[in-house]
Amino acid sequence: MSLLSELQNLLGAANVLTGPDLDPHLTDWRGRYHGKALAAARPGSTAEVAETVRLCARHGAPIVPQGGNTGMCGGATPDREGTAVILLLGRLNRIRGIDTDNDTMTVEAGCVLQSLQEAARDAGRLFPLSLAAEGSCTIGGNLATNAGGTQVLRYGNARDLALGLEVVTPQGEIWDGLRGLRKDNTGYDLRDLYIGSEGTLGIITAATLKLYPLPVARCTAMLALPSAQAGVALLSRARAGFGASLTGFELIAGVCLDSVVHHFPEQRLPFDGPSARSPWFALMELSDSESEQHGRERFEAVLEQAIEAGEALDAVIAENVAQGAALWHLRESIPLAEAKAGKSIKHDISVPISRIAQFIEITNARLQQRFPGVRHVIFGHLGDGNLHYNVSRPVDQEEAGFLALQPAVYELVHDSVREHGGSISAEHGIGQLKRDELTRYKSPLELELMKTIKHALDPAGIMNPGKLLA
Repeated sequence: MSLLSELQNLLGAANVLTGPDLDPHLTDWRGRYHGKALAAARPGSTAEVAETVRLCARHGAPIVPQGGNTGMCGGATPDREGTAVILLLGRLNRIRGIDTDNDTMTVEAGCVLQSLQEAARDAGRLFPLSLAAEGSCTIGGNLATNAGGTQVLRYGNARDLALGLEVVTPQGEIWDGLRGLRKDNTGYDLRDLYIGSEGTLGIITAATLKLYPLPVARCTAMLALPSAQAGVALLSRARAGFGASLTGFELIAGVCLDSVVHHFPEQRLPFDGPSARSPWFALMELSDSESEQHGRERFEAVLEQAIEAGEALDAVIAENVAQGAALWHLRESIPLAEAKAGKSIKHDISVPISRIAQFIEITNARLQQRFPGVRHVIFGHLGDGNLHYNVSRPVDQEEAGFLALQPAVYELVHDSVREHGGSISAEHGIGQLKRDELTRYKSPLELELMKTIKHALDPAGIMNPGKLLA
């Protein structure tokens, strides 16, 4: 019996997609990668995931896990061979339990991130992972890529928010590691091995996640800055003034917000006059445990000091939740504005915070010298050293010709990242996009250790082949 027939017998014909129904799952979110597949399977339980994997293993068919298909590096897109089975986890979307005494929630991999935030809030708790795609990305994908987002500064990456996992191995066995423990010192940390592995070692089907008390109040402010270095100084001041209450600190180049208001005219910058034309902006969020008034007073005191010190030119503090949401909406609309402007060469990098301003200045200059007229679309999470350092084409250059420069642009930017002690992937993963780049920036020993782990857990090489490791 063929693999396709066996999958249909196992899951039902309606849950095995072929033909035109398969098309939405063959292209990545950015439209850069287009693959082929035998089918897309939609299991409805962990047991069905395990049986699906066993069938694929018996037929030697590659497996490509896919959640919300919002990845930035082509990690959930199959190759062009047409033999892979895409494993869609959207039907595994149950919240198995919320334990408010232990401050944990156990959820399945297909749960949309926003639904988890809402479920935690309904239980009087906070699940702090937050990113622009939260309305469509799934927690399984977030864990598989070790997603970051806007609140890493206080709460950490996805890895820091997971206490336990349930995983289906490449052999179709189920590892039940759903432990709600903060301390479990009983050997190798398998949980951390699977998180960030991009589906190359196994399939995360469920997770036990950390919850936190809901903040009494949140205060949001946007500041106009004279330079990126002023943003670094402002971050130091904010950390000293707010401590752990500082939950978000975003650095945004002025060109990014110009693009947002150009492509989305219903949005407006909160500044008038010269401040609206500042080269840089910062978006800050403070979570206060006492009251709205207390948080605002703290905000005003620190921002007044920053303006007096020349670290900020102007500041706007949101008066209410709606205004705060509007400020964040400006930030979250940057990738959408980029997409409307055309394809760009994107970099998700991290650099020590103390060297970020120098990295930007030097790398911008090198790019202009080699590729005159390129535009620097830079924004990101300054609080944890993560920049989305994107390069857009000159206004008079054709898109195809510009995108052909990607290898050379990558080499220049990533060499500068290494020179400044950074990483070529901060929160988006490696996928297909940076797979070959990894060989230039990881040591031979690191790569060999990674390949040893891959071969030990997936000796047949069926789990998401062609991703992360060449």
